[in-house]
Amino acid sequence: MDLFKKCKNQEQIKLLREKNVYPYFHMLTSKQAPEVKMEGKDVIMIGSNNYLGLTSHPEVIEAGVKAIEKYGSGCSGSRFLNGTLDMHLELEAKLAAFLKKEETVTFSTGFQSNLGIISGICGRTDVILCDKENHASIYDGCRLSFARMLRYNHSDMADLEEKLKTVDQSVSGILIVTDGVFSMGGDIAKLPEIVALAKKYGARVMVDDAHGLGVLGEHGRGTAEYFGLENEVDIYMGTFSKSLASIGGYMAASREVCEYVRHNSRPFIFSASITPANVACAMKSLEILEREPQRVKRLAEISSYMRRNLKRDGVDIIDGTTPIIPIYTYTNMRTFTACKLLFDRGVYVNSVISPATPVGKSLLRTSYMATHTEEQMDRAAAHIKAVLKEIENITD
Repeated sequence: MDLFKKCKNQEQIKLLREKNVYPYFHMLTSKQAPEVKMEGKDVIMIGSNNYLGLTSHPEVIEAGVKAIEKYGSGCSGSRFLNGTLDMHLELEAKLAAFLKKEETVTFSTGFQSNLGIISGICGRTDVILCDKENHASIYDGCRLSFARMLRYNHSDMADLEEKLKTVDQSVSGILIVTDGVFSMGGDIAKLPEIVALAKKYGARVMVDDAHGLGVLGEHGRGTAEYFGLENEVDIYMGTFSKSLASIGGYMAASREVCEYVRHNSRPFIFSASITPANVACAMKSLEILEREPQRVKRLAEISSYMRRNLKRDGVDIIDGTTPIIPIYTYTNMRTFTACKLLFDRGVYVNSVISPATPVGKSLLRTSYMATHTEEQMDRAAAHIKAVLKEIENITD
């Protein structure tokens, strides 16, 4: 009996390193940008969630520096006790106004946001309906809540309704939770149908808009704005680590729901608050998003340009309209090899294998920034096409 026995038997990791195709933990020595310095190489970055390209924006950097100078490096406590700064409240007020909700609550990470919201609002006598392709943090939030979780097939509204029919109406409450933009496939939730089913069966709706904020909608407010359903979603969740160029997360909801979560969410109550620099960077990024909505339009344009580029070259992609463009490589070893060959050619992409995708549907997850250029896309697409040709005969 040895708890650590499993730590000695990591054969797949050893094999990937022996074959020199291990795709994880590449070392960056530059800012997140359209092109970065990674492992000493200049590479086109098409594996980042820096959708609006704000992580290297001079105003964002300046805001972070000034916040450290004024408040120091950290808050040394939770929001519940000594860790609430005036800038936390300012950010929450600005987010609420932007998202057209009564209030927001901020969390120290995006992952923690889903843990804190779902476990704070749901309990043992509640039922949660969860899309099978929802983010891992949603699943962990459901587990932490101790509510009954029913998983429905990905974006399958008939299956969602069948699951809703099985729920005993004597339960305390029902929550339907879905990603707005699914992080691996890049597809958009069928929010109009979800809202209609929620009304029919007396459920509440929560949308994880981590990949929707700054991406969808005329003003970048996300999935609900995209569908014209901003008054129909009960809870928005989002992160600062993507379009808002920082780290942290939030929920936006009614005043009474936010107040309840502040006083009942263990991940919120027992975690140190977001650092001053991160708050300042998120707030400045939000200001730039509001001031420059053309960044949202530009992001859509560069994503469409790359999608057309890949399709023209016969690359097998998952079609869509978001800046997430997954490219099928099918087997694990082909996926890892493709990542390595692309990196060697100066292009960084993410490898995605089972269980993040179904077995036999491994893929390269590529994602784009409003600050990418067409010339960078042309270079990246040419390398992708060449590498996919090179790995055609590789099997696991």
